Amino acid sequence: MLRLVAAATGGFIFGVRQLTEAQNLTELGAAYARHIGSPSPVVFGSWRDALKALLRLSGPVIIDEFPHLVATTPSLPSELQHALSPMSEAKQHGNARLILCGSALSTMRGLPDGRAPLRGRHSMELVVRPFWYREAAGFWGLDGDPDLAFRVNALVGGTPAYLGMCGGGPPSAADFDAWICGTLLNPANAMFREGNQLLQEEPEITDPTSYAGVLAAVSMGRVRRSEIAATLGRAATAIAHPLAGLENVGLLERVEDAFRAKRGTYRIADPIIRFSQLVVQRDEGRLVRGEAKRVWADAADTVASKIYGPHLEDLAREWVLAHASEETMGGGRASWVRPATVACAEHKQGHEIDVVAMESSAFTGDRVLAIGEVKATGKPVGVAELSRLGHLRDLLPPDRVTTPPKLLLFSRTGFVPDLTTEAAGRSDVELVDLNRLYNGD
Repeated sequence: MLRLVAAATGGFIFGVRQLTEAQNLTELGAAYARHIGSPSPVVFGSWRDALKALLRLSGPVIIDEFPHLVATTPSLPSELQHALSPMSEAKQHGNARLILCGSALSTMRGLPDGRAPLRGRHSMELVVRPFWYREAAGFWGLDGDPDLAFRVNALVGGTPAYLGMCGGGPPSAADFDAWICGTLLNPANAMFREGNQLLQEEPEITDPTSYAGVLAAVSMGRVRRSEIAATLGRAATAIAHPLAGLENVGLLERVEDAFRAKRGTYRIADPIIRFSQLVVQRDEGRLVRGEAKRVWADAADTVASKIYGPHLEDLAREWVLAHASEETMGGGRASWVRPATVACAEHKQGHEIDVVAMESSAFTGDRVLAIGEVKATGKPVGVAELSRLGHLRDLLPPDRVTTPPKLLLFSRTGFVPDLTTEAAGRSDVELVDLNRLYNGD
């Protein structure tokens, strides 16, 4: 994307490598000379000289993987602060627009924060996010096959680069298993270690073992702080730092309970992390020995329950928030969508609700528009699930309900005829299969 910007505008782009300060200055001088058409390399004696020259250029000046420079030259943000001061030559006479980018989120987010030298010097902060699931289906060319699009998205997510790393083309339904074995489970393929690489490339993560342990626990379904701590054999207070660190670098997300403050759960933010933890790292020895087919077959139950199930819940909440029509939602628009746990005196336990869609208003507060149940099992959803969802509706906090919320049932494998018939005769029930999830509202 950045190279296209540079090409379209005649801008300068420099891709940083993990080299010493002197080596990076040498490579920058050579790239600068090529850009200005100099027959011989330009020698920069310091970063102050380099920045002065770069900021005299017209158009965008793009430095890619800026965190590599900060690692070898910690004073570079301060040099930039000086170069971009209000009365500096660059501000008074330069036309350059400096764009700094990098994949180490903790370093990039820290550049303009708090007392950091670049605070107040930037005019825009952009985080390039992965594609949402519908965008990813189009990018992979899987618009016409919702089930295949769902499976691919559940395993690799929406990062655009992964298409190329997976061979440049999508799998077919017929060769899906072979595609998995040849890419994600192939030690010779870059995707094999991608889940681990995302963790290791963040400089903030100084104890990879603890952080990986947290990711493994969440991947297994231990989504509450107490559950994660118990899995690691630690006190809940002892895992506060790795939880915060993983949130800060974008590998873990905290999802608040719709009704109970400070009772949130955690979810893996990037599906490739979950796949790596549950399949690749667990059987890495066998995969290195060439047993990908057997490993994939043995992991079938884990993939269905720990990957496809949670991922469909995520997509269901995204669909309600971004794609469901007002008619579907009973005449409103969801302001936010979260899971929840509601107490049940009849069954003497708490019941989990996968989808709670809330509409917020400054005048009337929050009200529940709809609740939903998500099923990613291999069997069509039946009438019993609708009855359970109706029971959960009766347990909602009365102060959050003004009119009876809609009941949404999501299923990867469709619905039994009896349920389809009943839903067709009720205005408070919506059935959402994968085709509607990807193409409807």
